[in-house]
Amino acid sequence: MARVDFYILPDADETRRQHYVCRLADKAWRLGHRVWIHAPTPAHASALDQLLWTFRPDSFLPHERAGNDDGVECPVVIGNLPRPDDNRDLLINESRELPADIERFARIAEVVNQAEETRAAGRTRYAGYRDAGHELHHHRMDR
Repeated sequence: MARVDFYILPDADETRRQHYVCRLADKAWRLGHRVWIHAPTPAHASALDQLLWTFRPDSFLPHERAGNDDGVECPVVIGNLPRPDDNRDLLINESRELPADIERFARIAEVVNQAEETRAAGRTRYAGYRDAGHELHHHRMDR
């Protein structure tokens, strides 16, 4: 079973939530994790791709969109299709639903803010992870 960490943000600011997703991916990469960011749509994946280039102007986070066939294996991949390979150990879920292949990950991260729709979807996913027997943790973030 996977370890699932819920990061609970103190406000309803979606921009701040998206930046936290980027910070989480950056930290995971620096710790040596291979990250899959599961986006709900191609448009969401594209927006995250752009944000990962600009969220922190003084650093570089190597990433790519799923489906890039250039032969380079990037540590952070963003996509909305089934993930491209089996060597990813961390899933950052941006979808409002549980991804179909969560059992393939050692760790899963969920970033939830105080927007009612986001909170409700987060509660539903929390129950799904709990019912599937995953190890659940939650972290209240102050900033």
